[in-house]
Parts: sequence; structure tokens; C-alpha cells
Amino acid sequence: MKTDAIFYDIFKQFPSVLFELIGQSNTNTNAYEFIAPEIKQRSFRLDGVFSPLKEFANEPLYFVEVQFYKDEEFYDRLFTSIFLYFSQYKPVTSEWYAIVIYDKHSNETSCPLHYRALLEPHLRCFYLDELEVVTEGSLGVGIVRLVVETDNKAPELAKQLIDKARLELADVLIQRKVLEFIEEIIVYKFPNFNREEIEAMLNLNLLKQTRVYQEAKEEAKLELVAKLVQKGLSIQEIAELLELDVEIIRKSLN
Repeated sequence: MKTDAIFYDIFKQFPSVLFELIGQSNTNTNAYEFIAPEIKQRSFRLDGVFSPLKEFANEPLYFVEVQFYKDEEFYDRLFTSIFLYFSQYKPVTSEWYAIVIYDKHSNETSCPLHYRALLEPHLRCFYLDELEVVTEGSLGVGIVRLVVETDNKAPELAKQLIDKARLELADVLIQRKVLEFIEEIIVYKFPNFNREEIEAMLNLNLLKQTRVYQEAKEEAKLELVAKLVQKGLSIQEIAELLELDVEIIRKSLN
């Protein structure tokens, strides 16, 4: 499974998940942009950085790394990348944390002693297999846990998350986005299943037939219309691309 891509999408679309995971759920996520900067020397690339915007210069910088296998040189690369980042990007804040997300404790390696001065003030490690069950925790953390859940337990956990999303998320568009993200994770975990089989597994086939879900899906498509017009597409081309009626698109532009 492409775990790096999955986690990048999770943090990009739902930045609050990272702060819930590290116990900083009151953090103002609007103060940050989430990026995956390339470090030019030796082509290092950090998995992700929550970088505070200029107007929030007092907020800390968070380097986020996802590690799902044992690597004796991991901490060497991590801290080297961080200090090269400081040199190349000149962040506005002096406070920083390295957040390492392991799938399980056994994949963590010992940090070399020459980095020990950095451990207590800057390094924070989290282990997905030790996260609390979804019924007791947040929806966002539950989605993160789903990524590493065993295949035999993942469908049931996904159903719990779907029920939790429908119960807790009043905004239908956000709810639809979360449900589709849960479905996407299951698709990654079960690559031999087609989309219809995944929907049946999660009972999403029935949900997607409801009027509320269809209206939310249409509304999400209409949000793309103006951007596609700016790119030079005709109304007919947009209608075919989004599978919408031409008149509906015309009305959305008025």
C-alpha cells in the first residue's frame, strides 16, 4: 500500500488529524500550510511539513515523517533533512518538532547518541497500532488507525468510522468527502477488490443511492465548474467531464 501518499492526502485534506494525533487538538490549523519540500542536496525529501504562515510566526514548525519499516539510518536522514531545510527555506519560526509516525513499535530503531540533545525537546514518536479504538477516540485518529489495521478487522473498523462520520459531521459535503476517503483507504488495502465490491463490503452502495448523498455529490462537482471555465473548457465539455446536465452548469454560472 502506498502509505506515504495516503498520509500525505490525510494531512493535506484533514490537517486537524495531525494535531489530534499528537495531543494538540486546539491548534489553529488555519495558521499552517502543509507542504512536502524537496531538499536539493542528495535529493532528500521530507514526507511533510506543517509550516506556519508568516502572520503566525510564533507557532511551531512540525516535520512529519511516516515510517513503516525498520531502517537503521532513519534518524540520520531525518535530522540531516531537517537541518538542510533550515538552511534552504529559512523558516519564520525558531520552535520546531520532528513528528515520527510508526506503524508499530517494533519498527523503531535506536536513535544515535550524537542526536541525544535533540530528543527530549524536539522528537515525538507515535505508534499507530497503539491508538485507542475508534469508539473512544476522534474520527480523524480513527482514519489514521484504519491505514494499519489488519485486513480481517479493517472492514469493521471502516464501518464504525462511516457511522461515526454520519453521526458527527453535520456538513454533508465534508461528510461525503470523509466517506470517500475511508473508501479510498479500503481500496488501497484490498487491491484485488473492485469498487463495487468495496462499496458492498462497507454498505456504501446503499448510502450512495440516497438523495442527500447524490445532492452533495452534485454540489461538489459544481464547485469545479468555475475553475474549468477559467481553464478554457466549454460548457458542453464540462458537462461531459462531470456527467452533469448542461442546464445545471449554466445555472451555476449565473
